[in-house]
Amino acid sequence: MIYIFAGPTLRAEEGQRELDAVFLPPAAQGDVYRAAREHPQALGLIDGYFERVPAVWHKELLWAMSEGIHVYGSASMGALRAAELAPFGMRGVGAIFEAFLQGELEDDDEVAVMHGPEESGFLPLSEAMVNIRATLAHAEREEVLSPQTRAVLERMAKGLHYPERGYPALLTLAVQAGVPAHELEGLRAWLPHGRVQQKRTDALAMLRCMREELACNPPPKTVAYSLSWTDAWNEAQRQCER
Repeated sequence: MIYIFAGPTLRAEEGQRELDAVFLPPAAQGDVYRAAREHPQALGLIDGYFERVPAVWHKELLWAMSEGIHVYGSASMGALRAAELAPFGMRGVGAIFEAFLQGELEDDDEVAVMHGPEESGFLPLSEAMVNIRATLAHAEREEVLSPQTRAVLERMAKGLHYPERGYPALLTLAVQAGVPAHELEGLRAWLPHGRVQQKRTDALAMLRCMREELACNPPPKTVAYSLSWTDAWNEAQRQCER
């Protein structure tokens, strides 16, 4: 059995075309622990809750790996946790994971988005900063934007709070700031076909990587660390088992 936690980055039906797995909603604190208790072959973390809902513990991911489960991460919360736990054996996949691992990106808000409820399919209501960076860089390569304008727009987007990030808001700000109108009009016309969805690309890459690696029926995951059984961890487990 394989479990994947996904939501606004990738719809379950899209993911199931790449990997035969059980797709679960974005992971909140304790969800990885509860899934790992069913002893799946592997877990893949794409999306996870944060802010108003406690985020996935590092400890539950470490515990899952110590139980022999192969744990992958990519795209969003999965990329953050994979970069943080790569030294312990968590398998990260994709450009966003690599950027965090190399220290090119540091802020959690780079991958954060607002999204609708499960009934809406976790419909994204804002745009992730990593997607905006990738889109603006692509627009520069295609000479839609000059390097100077690309840099200005990137700074403006980063200055927005994550729920407010999106191309309409960015273009409005850019007009008010006096960014060359002909470049903004060019970008506006180019976006419908040029926009880069880096998070989705990375999530699909992780599923393909899992499909290929797990098809070989690898032995259970082994780790080089010893998990500390602290009072806090015992209490966390007790809370999860209620």
